[in-house]
Amino acid sequence: MDLGLRDRACVITGAAGGIGRATAIALAAEGAAILLVGRTERGLAAVADACRSTGADAEVLALDVTDADAGERVLAGCRERFGRVDVLVNNAGTSAVRPLAELTDAEWQAQWELCVMAPMRLMRAAAPAMAERGWGRIVNVCSSSGKRPSQTNVAYSVGKAAELSLSRAFADAYASRGVLINAIAPGPIAGRLWLGPGGLADQAAAASGVNREEVLEATAGRTPLGRLGREEEIAAVIVFLCSEAAANVAGAAWSADGGAVPVII
Repeated sequence: MDLGLRDRACVITGAAGGIGRATAIALAAEGAAILLVGRTERGLAAVADACRSTGADAEVLALDVTDADAGERVLAGCRERFGRVDVLVNNAGTSAVRPLAELTDAEWQAQWELCVMAPMRLMRAAAPAMAERGWGRIVNVCSSSGKRPSQTNVAYSVGKAAELSLSRAFADAYASRGVLINAIAPGPIAGRLWLGPGGLADQAAAASGVNREEVLEATAGRTPLGRLGREEEIAAVIVFLCSEAAANVAGAAWSADGGAVPVII
């Protein structure tokens, strides 16, 4: 199936690894041009090479998406490299195991900046530019914990819930002008955030006094599929939402969590 993404200019934040990396490579395989955004060029370079190996054009832009001018800089960078912006994937994000009582004001604010203000600023810059051309796609990578709060890190859950609401608000504002905005809500993913040294599995094990394998078994057991998701599975849904095939999808919050959130919304 031709997804209509060939030569589309796509921006992906948090592109150095995880879901961002998988999404970049999947979009590149569809013939899209990719602007990889992250905090360091070193982390983005290998992903750019992987995208170019598919024959796609890939460029990097190193910045912190929580900077107040990040939206304008990303828009300018994409226009400078590709002449326009067609697709924006707001993927940058992270979490850590933090009991509710121990979360500091700074940690609450950091999650708000990363989950809400950063995607808002990028959408505020990119959506009007897309609307001028009458076509655009924006996908905000949220979380199942935005639909069902997790005690792993309530600040993260609240930030992701706000990002879901933000996605719907922008979708309502821009759908009639050809810019379709949606969110995706993954569950736990078998990637670096969970499985890497010192990642969520190790942190949860240390906090609960059990071993890493028990944490992963319990986490997987909370989903009907009985396993963690894979980065490529999330990327496949994102690519669909970026495509012509999703021309009748706007303001949706697509669960891609193995059935972890037991409601049909």
